Amino acid sequence: KFVFSSSCAVYGEPITVPMKETHPQEPVNPYGISKYFVERILKEYGRSYNLRYAILRYFNAAGASELDNIGEAHSPETHLVPLVLKAADKLKVFGEDYNTHDGTCIRDYLHVDDIISAHILSLDAIYANDKSYTFNVGSGTGYTVKEIIKTTEEVTGIKIDYEVVERRPGDVEKLVASPGKINKELVWEPKYKRISDIIRTAWEWHKKNPDGYKD
Repeated sequence: KFVFSSSCAVYGEPITVPMKETHPQEPVNPYGISKYFVERILKEYGRSYNLRYAILRYFNAAGASELDNIGEAHSPETHLVPLVLKAADKLKVFGEDYNTHDGTCIRDYLHVDDIISAHILSLDAIYANDKSYTFNVGSGTGYTVKEIIKTTEEVTGIKIDYEVVERRPGDVEKLVASPGKINKELVWEPKYKRISDIIRTAWEWHKKNPDGYKD
């Protein structure tokens, strides 16, 4: 039994938005390619050795546990929400000439606790039904980079200093999940539906842990 943390990066440039699990897989960066190949391996093992698996294609994981013991901290930090919360650092916005309503990329953000519940339900389903699954794990709602900045300012009461720089290679314009399959088959839906609530949990954790995980 195997639950794999995959990614929406396996899809590459969107043909349709929101994206269903049947969307063509043509990843455009090394991260997406690596996830794609693990998915292929799992499927081959499933056919050859009867391995049962759940492939969970995350969109953008964000937020922090409200128990205050788990938060988001990377070194170096690359994820948007924790970068925006580091108000002391000037934020870089990579491009504002995308075909979106404010010119910045659109992403689908999901609270980490909702991702955890998807893991548990997926594993339960594997055991109960002796079959394999592939699911998008996202909210179905997209937000631009500038909307994340604005919401963070509202949540924190702090003005976010940012500068617009050149696009990054491999960044796609819009990544938004179609979560209908996981909603129906696992009776799963996000507990945290508002982006402001996701950012609030991250902000509370970062205030208590300004240096991330010291150990």
